[in-house]
Amino acid sequence: MAATPRARIALRAPTGDLVAGIRARAAAMPKAQRQVAVAMLHAPDFALRANVDDLARRAGVSPPTIVRFCRALGFAGLKDFKLRLAQSLAVETSTLHRAVAPGDTMAAVVHKVLRGAANALTNLEQHIAPKAVEAAVARIARARRIDCYSVGNTSMFMANDAQARFSRLGLASNAYFDAYLQLASAANLDHRDVVLAISHTGCMAYLLDSVGVARARNATIVAMTEPGTPLAGLADIVLPIVVPADPSMRVGTEAYLAQIAYLEILMVGVGLRRGAAALGSLKRARDVLREHGVAESHPVLRLAGSKDGSGAAR
Repeated sequence: MAATPRARIALRAPTGDLVAGIRARAAAMPKAQRQVAVAMLHAPDFALRANVDDLARRAGVSPPTIVRFCRALGFAGLKDFKLRLAQSLAVETSTLHRAVAPGDTMAAVVHKVLRGAANALTNLEQHIAPKAVEAAVARIARARRIDCYSVGNTSMFMANDAQARFSRLGLASNAYFDAYLQLASAANLDHRDVVLAISHTGCMAYLLDSVGVARARNATIVAMTEPGTPLAGLADIVLPIVVPADPSMRVGTEAYLAQIAYLEILMVGVGLRRGAAALGSLKRARDVLREHGVAESHPVLRLAGSKDGSGAAR
């Protein structure tokens, strides 16, 4: 009699703390996947930053085993697994900072906070989709105007910063935080325009209303938000912010760092794409500010100073 094939057990991704979910399921996994679980549990921060080959070496398994491990937990692959892991690393931590514990010295606090900031940027690089960034840069570079929408203190600061950066590149740009002004802006956009919507949580009702109007007017929507949010669902291009939840702030320092890094990437990318026109605008802004006693510097400005109008090095 032929052996009865072993039934496949359909597993769903853990709905709570992912680390606890791995710990609970590890014993039922095949040996190679248990090795992956042990490696993940031993160094979840490393798992968040590492690629599939690094994880395979750490666990002593083949790269396909890493993918099978993620799928056994109910994820489509390593990227989805790492997204949930980043969100789960905030579990059972201090109400001030995930890594800081009562009794830590100030030297330890400094080290842990700065390490968290560095990890946030490393994690951002793991989740950035270069094609999405390239699409955003291309669309912003040729836009008639770029209107920046946001809600909340951190996002409002980012929208202001984005507007200032784009305007210095010679682009028509505005920043709107008021619900009525956002709607009025959206009503007058068309296919030539871009909305940069910045919201880490991506669920503020009046921001979604304004983005919906802009989308109906055929403006391109670029959203800087968490994946899977209502805002991401409305966007043509999503620039994902994937960071662990902050224990003390609704939008914490790591989200702030990811947003400011995106703005720098967009500014430099748009400046390079627009070439001499953008570099000339930056140089004129710098010269006027210097004439009025305000000195500033930026890598793109230094590039402008080292090249003539044709883009050729002097």
